[in-house]
Amino acid sequence: MKEAIQSGAHMVEADILLCGEEEGNGEPIMAHPPETNSDNTLQAWLNEIVNTKKGIKLDFKSLAAVKPSMMLLEGIKLDLRRPVWINADILPGPNGSNTVVDAKRFLNTVTSFCPDVTLSLGWTTGWQPQQCNKGYSWAMVKEMAQICDTLTQPVTFPVRAALVRQSKSELLWLLQKSNRYSLTVWTGRHDEYSIEDLLYLRESFDKSRVYYDILEPQNSEFRKAIGIEV
Repeated sequence: MKEAIQSGAHMVEADILLCGEEEGNGEPIMAHPPETNSDNTLQAWLNEIVNTKKGIKLDFKSLAAVKPSMMLLEGIKLDLRRPVWINADILPGPNGSNTVVDAKRFLNTVTSFCPDVTLSLGWTTGWQPQQCNKGYSWAMVKEMAQICDTLTQPVTFPVRAALVRQSKSELLWLLQKSNRYSLTVWTGRHDEYSIEDLLYLRESFDKSRVYYDILEPQNSEFRKAIGIEV
């Protein structure tokens, strides 16, 4: 936690699960599957973050944790000084095997408590080494566009860096559907991709509408390649 706050990152991410089986009866905690238990509660984390200038991103793997987390967030949202992003994978994507979060219930819950947040809406994905990994298909981006069409909030679409080059046309089409839309490029720990892939992406899309959530050492290499001091 302290390391994240002291880092140069603009935002801090928390993976949220509900400690308890029944929706609404447990306490939101910080844990990333397959881990399901943690001493770190969302309440304590928010109490720390509210005193910083970091933006926050809450990442939900299940619907059960959303409502109690939004109730906590609602209690401090007036004190937050930076952006708030709420993330969930709501559609199956390339090689995706994880369970999706129900889109309608997720969006209804989030927007009823916090109508001004940025929605981060993604696809479940997978990546296989030494194989031809297909990108985001037309059917995938069109279904996402349909879901987002009635929203009024800013929406960012988390896309896997190793799958973006082969999805250029589809993702450009999606971004052109609304000036509220952006991409957030993220990387899997074991994905194989090159700095050239990131540079290709940077040149192919409007730079003001692409965010990066990249692991080291590629993050530092990418920043150096585009002339940002590390």
